[in-house]
Amino acid sequence: MDEPTLSYWHVWTDEHGTSRQTRRQIAPFHLRAIARGASPQWQHAVAETVEAINFSVLPVGWTADWHENPKPQWIVPLSGRWWVETMDGTRVEMGTGEISLGEDQGAKKGPDGRKGHRSGVIGEEAVRLMIVQLALRPGMNGSAA
Repeated sequence: MDEPTLSYWHVWTDEHGTSRQTRRQIAPFHLRAIARGASPQWQHAVAETVEAINFSVLPVGWTADWHENPKPQWIVPLSGRWWVETMDGTRVEMGTGEISLGEDQGAKKGPDGRKGHRSGVIGEEAVRLMIVQLALRPGMNGSAA
């Protein structure tokens, strides 16, 4: 098998303070055993400090107004469907296994009052998320709006 890649949506802030979403790839992967005696598997290690792992359940009809991610965080939908809209007008819908990296810290409020991103549940099923919060990187302010 060839080395795999893993796609994710990256929510980030450009040099003008506008949040955007871009499809990115996690790579490289290395074929190795995770533990002695285990069969080799493709792995990509993330060299970030994990500060917290949270599980969230967003009820049917839930929406969040404009806000920034409180810290850089991997968001992993476990069930249900949800959407994320950034200041540039991009709206992405995600379901189980379609991961996102939220790094819109430092967004600047636009003339329309928007700052960061907004999100909500799609359909008649609650959304269950695993959120892995990372330590702030140098240059990020980490303020939540």
